[in-house]
Amino acid sequence: MKPSSRRSIFSQSLASVLTLSLLATPGLALASPADAEMIAVDTTPTYPETRKEPLVEEFFGEKIADPYRWLENDVRVDKEVAAWVDAQNAATAAHLKTVPGRDVLAERMKKLFDYERFGIPTERGGKYFYMRNDGLQNQAVLYVRDGLEGEGRVLIDPNGWAKDGATALDAWVPSADGKRLIYSVQDGGTDWRIIRVLDVETGKPLDDEIRWAKFTGLSWVGPDAFVYSRFPAPEEGAAFQSLNLNQTIYYHRIGTPQSADIPVYATPDRPELNHVIELTHDDRWAIITSSSGTDEKYELHAVALGQGDWNPRPLIKGFENDWRLIEGIGDSLWFVTDKDAARLKVVKADMSAPTPLFTDVVAERAETLAGASIVGDKLILSYLKDAQSAARMLTLDGVPVKDIALNDIGTASGFGGKPGKTETFFAFSSFTQPGAIYRLDTASGATTVFAKPKLAFSPDDFETTQIFYPSKDGTKIPMFVIKPKAVTGPVPTILYGYGGFNISVTPGYSSTRMAWLQSGGAFAVANIRGGGEYGKAWHDAGRRANKQNVFDDFIAAGEWLIANNVTPADGLAIEGRSNGGLLIGAVVNQRPDLFAAGHAAVGVMDMLRFDKFTAGRYWVDDYGYPERAEDWKLLRAYSPYHNVKSGTAYPAIMVSTADTDDRVVPGHSFKYTAALQAADLGDKPHLIRIETRAGHGAGKPTDKVIAEFSDIYAFLAKWTGLKLVP
Repeated sequence: MKPSSRRSIFSQSLASVLTLSLLATPGLALASPADAEMIAVDTTPTYPETRKEPLVEEFFGEKIADPYRWLENDVRVDKEVAAWVDAQNAATAAHLKTVPGRDVLAERMKKLFDYERFGIPTERGGKYFYMRNDGLQNQAVLYVRDGLEGEGRVLIDPNGWAKDGATALDAWVPSADGKRLIYSVQDGGTDWRIIRVLDVETGKPLDDEIRWAKFTGLSWVGPDAFVYSRFPAPEEGAAFQSLNLNQTIYYHRIGTPQSADIPVYATPDRPELNHVIELTHDDRWAIITSSSGTDEKYELHAVALGQGDWNPRPLIKGFENDWRLIEGIGDSLWFVTDKDAARLKVVKADMSAPTPLFTDVVAERAETLAGASIVGDKLILSYLKDAQSAARMLTLDGVPVKDIALNDIGTASGFGGKPGKTETFFAFSSFTQPGAIYRLDTASGATTVFAKPKLAFSPDDFETTQIFYPSKDGTKIPMFVIKPKAVTGPVPTILYGYGGFNISVTPGYSSTRMAWLQSGGAFAVANIRGGGEYGKAWHDAGRRANKQNVFDDFIAAGEWLIANNVTPADGLAIEGRSNGGLLIGAVVNQRPDLFAAGHAAVGVMDMLRFDKFTAGRYWVDDYGYPERAEDWKLLRAYSPYHNVKSGTAYPAIMVSTADTDDRVVPGHSFKYTAALQAADLGDKPHLIRIETRAGHGAGKPTDKVIAEFSDIYAFLAKWTGLKLVP
């Protein structure tokens, strides 16, 4: 499907884990729960002292203490915060030395990552561009080959960009003739991007360099120019914490400095708006998509190219509906929209009319429309049916041609291409099958393998089932349960959830998760409300005033896993990232008795101040506005930082974050951890693991992923009773 930067403002949560693909080690090392050694509860670790400030503020008649606000300061600037981070990491490292099996998991994960894997190819000018990782490379490498059967050569290898492997190749877009390539660089996990240009023939970068791009698309305008979005340069020392305002679209001509770039579109009267630009394949139209937050509610402007100016023409007014450009042919533009279609439909706009005329092409279906593209003279539509992928091919007028066989519980992605060219590629993966790449000819309907991983284990050794369980209010919630077939009876289980921002959690392969499965544990993914699995209504049922449904759904998932003997009562661990980290913090406060251990990663933990930093202001669409009384009371009720229950026995908790996370600033996790450690929560440890030169997840090198998850999953194994054996 056509890539978009519009969802990057919060997403990449689960994807950053599930798409770190990977191979498995031969054989199973299973430990029967009956034979597992009983765990002796450790004495509470000695935590570093955290200074408290006598800071109390009154909001809507309630006094709120915030003794750890100083931990919001940037660790790069504030020496006291830096010292606190060092002390916390030292305490966590000391505890982890007492946790058995970290080396077992690390070795298992290393073997699981060590296989050749490919990204989805893009064809331009007869050249095929694709990512490839030979196995344990920290970063995937961009290759190019002349013709489909040509021999690939390295075009960009980011593995030499930084000694610690933490500088990554992010987006890349070849020109229509395949002679040049725009690419963006991500350093140390930050959301900021550096944009550069490469000569494909020589493999050498040109002098062009653009700074302070973030949440941007990249689109060529002919062979010698491109358009992109960026923010003004932040003030000195504020790059990783200041709010992102005044995003502007710029036109850059190759060979000129950034200072010469021409502003194409901006809204200085509404600095909170974001703007992304996309071009149709024939350079006939440019579509500017504007948003004010994370909701899929957009305004669109259209620019008729080739007329010597950039004069935006209003196309969709008012931030009321989701609109996603599929593609254009001449004066016809195809879009996906939820206007009068909660689970989305396809429409076509006739731009030759004095006022654009919209007509329905593919009506809303029972399944949720997840993506669309035009390849050759066909529409390819990807649907979600109970969080599983289904794909179908239709004519440009919406007449069904054929379903695209996927034949498993899994996720299909890709299907990019162009009108007039019948070739497209897509990836398909499942919980137990690493992603394979397929080539589809839309004229013949034939599908062939482009690249398929060579596995050293059999996916048939594992089983995936989908069940539907009742939440507190009776709503049926889907959940995937994955476990080794050789295991019978309840086993230690990790339950994963997200539940927000209309983001669907779909099946995908993960080496780190496979290491847990190979160790004899089970893994469950609950498709709780707040996500996009069932369209707008499912999202709305889990946000703002309905946010408690998300927590109820997740708690009910844990209860079902115990009641149905998937996991023993003392064997359930929970995990979530980003908005899912908030989920973990909230449900632990609400039901600490239900869980044996938890991992809260890069979470939003202070719900009264989330909108003060970087991209946090966008999240009011899902969470509400802290300055509004009715929203503040809802946020106060579940904010993890403000609802730690001293005097209650808590599960073992590992918080994880990174010093360069400028999506969810690490101060959230710092303050939450300090609150946990200051409270009387029983004997189990409550620790934080803080990665250096890493961010919200994207671009993290392989060696850091292995080190992080061998630590965390060994910690969860210890407190759930999973015995890790070689």
